[in-house]
Amino acid sequence: MVSGTPTSVSILGATGSIGKSAAAVIRANPGRFRVEAVAGGSNAAALAAMARELNARCAALHDGAGYRELKNELFGSGIVPMAGEAAVCEAAALPADRVVAAITGIAGLEPTSVALRRGATVALANKEAMVSAGDAVLDLARAGGARILPLDSEHNSIFQALGGARMAEVDRIALTASGGPFRTWSREAIAAATVEQALKHPNFAMGAKITIDSASMMNKGLELIEAHYLFGMPEERLDVLVHPQQAIHGLVTFTDGSVNAGMAVPDMQVPMAHCLAFPERAESGAARLDLVAIGRLEFFAPDLDRFPALRLARTALSEGGALATVLNAANEVAVAAFLGKSIGFLDIVKSVETVMNLPSMAVLKVPGTIEEAIAIDRLARERTREVLS
Repeated sequence: MVSGTPTSVSILGATGSIGKSAAAVIRANPGRFRVEAVAGGSNAAALAAMARELNARCAALHDGAGYRELKNELFGSGIVPMAGEAAVCEAAALPADRVVAAITGIAGLEPTSVALRRGATVALANKEAMVSAGDAVLDLARAGGARILPLDSEHNSIFQALGGARMAEVDRIALTASGGPFRTWSREAIAAATVEQALKHPNFAMGAKITIDSASMMNKGLELIEAHYLFGMPEERLDVLVHPQQAIHGLVTFTDGSVNAGMAVPDMQVPMAHCLAFPERAESGAARLDLVAIGRLEFFAPDLDRFPALRLARTALSEGGALATVLNAANEVAVAAFLGKSIGFLDIVKSVETVMNLPSMAVLKVPGTIEEAIAIDRLARERTREVLS
């Protein structure tokens, strides 16, 4: 809060780009936040540096092999080191007021569920958790008395644009997309794209997986599914607009025809500040939006021939079952294969579609629990590896 006891925060995925945005917001608001825990994957030195800078009470490393290095890096600091598969979940279980869920991929599902079970307010950036187990995640939040605050810039802007309105008053919701590095490329050129070209996002500096997803527009497909769960909006009333300037991140059209636009510079510190301080406001440390400098705002319909990932996401939503879980799992495996240079760029979505069309995937029911979602994810990964081999 602005006055009184500082808001306690745990950051899951602290060494990634979103975790660094959380650290920047905390630095911009001295005395307003206290860091309970930071958690990371395998980079012990980076995690220890983050823990020391933010004066965290503990640091959790997923990779158990890095425990000795983490312990040495934190020696004399008073910060408790933890490592191993259960360490991140232990960090999520600590009594922080806000938990930033920023672990990329399905790996973020279990620690996010731990935070929800204990009734935390979760700033959710890990869209894959919601895509893979949306119903189960929402059930956990309700049962635990937890609150989910959307941290993705698009969903956060929609949340703010809604302004507390009842969803019965909302006609449509639109997410915007930059179009990625291949927005103006032909399908032939995209097919020949290299890993290095796909990693050159025009607006955001992000991790490799999410950057590749942005290049294929699978990221926007995952966000479409996430929006369905977060806002209870059916697939046919969710839109995607390609907006290269990225000044508007989301739009809400109400039943009276009025439209609210969520606008800001493309900087994750803006939604981060909103989530950490909600329902109040905090300094983000980000630049302010300058519409005069931007000059014009452009919008285009997405090209589903060049970017078929969006079509697959809509199929997963409309056909239901476990297809969203399968979509996410297959995509993670295929993206890793592309980053390893064993498949081409367009093979990512082609492989995902092949797996989604397998009869064994079509009969799977929507996962009702986190455990069911993880089991389906594991099965879909196995099938994807078989397809890729």
